[in-house]
Amino acid sequence: MDKGVYRIIDANLNRVMEGIRVCEDIVRFASGNERLTFKLKNLRHEVFDAIKEMRKEHLEELVSSRDLNDVGVRSTNSEKTRENLVDLFLANTQRGKESLRVLEEVLKLFDRNLSQRFKKFRFKLYDIEKSAVKELEK
Repeated sequence: MDKGVYRIIDANLNRVMEGIRVCEDIVRFASGNERLTFKLKNLRHEVFDAIKEMRKEHLEELVSSRDLNDVGVRSTNSEKTRENLVDLFLANTQRGKESLRVLEEVLKLFDRNLSQRFKKFRFKLYDIEKSAVKELEK
């Protein structure tokens, strides 16, 4: 498999895990909502568990594909500013949804069933986002 494919998977797996973690911490510490915190934590673990076998099988390819000279590493101005916690939360759910979609597509090259799991994760995140925004706007 092409090194670029592994790089896409590695970058997006890191991105989705980071985005969900930021959302989890916002809900946990800003709203104290145990149910939403658990949903986000559970989703983060589900994503990691889903990819665990593939990561084990292709760990060397995934890690060696990382490139610190990535041409897309610079932040845009909109990424450098957040207005409030809801804005921060939404930026990170968007990051997670986009990464889940990329993984859903790229994982079709390896395993269609795994790809479909990532589609389900994306829809779980949509649902969590809807509930969390209501909670954070209180």
